[in-house]
Amino acid sequence: MRGRAWKFGNDVDTDAVIPGRYLIYNTPEELAKYTFEGVRPEFAKNVHENDIVVAGNNFGCGSSREHAPLALKGAKVACVIAKSFARIFFRNAINIGVPVLECPDTDRIDDGDELEVDLATGVIENKTKGETYQATPLPDFVREIVDEGGLIEYARKLVSER
Repeated sequence: MRGRAWKFGNDVDTDAVIPGRYLIYNTPEELAKYTFEGVRPEFAKNVHENDIVVAGNNFGCGSSREHAPLALKGAKVACVIAKSFARIFFRNAINIGVPVLECPDTDRIDDGDELEVDLATGVIENKTKGETYQATPLPDFVREIVDEGGLIEYARKLVSER
């Protein structure tokens, strides 16, 4: 996957991803219109399919609601790369079908950098700077869940194969 980096800092909570007043919406497409509204008002209008969210430590902290990864999925974000994730956000993102990678080098990535990401190996190439970073790759079974679009779709596939 290849896309432009949208850079955020540490402790980006789920209310920053999707403000609570928009929890009346439940589809990724509806939620996408308000993604990062309070912290990056330009995000929803300027994000492109396959763009990549990059952050520091503890991305997705706060509430356990699934609306945050749903909003990112609706915005067609290719993946989220952070130094670390709140545990429940990490699980929700995988279950929704949004790839997440932990990488210690997110400080070296700037807003607008062009990135190429290999989920299988965890290799992140910064095409803008000519640098390469190593993220923790997702295990094969987790990548299968993400590749199918989330846990429900993955389970449907398993049931249909029997």
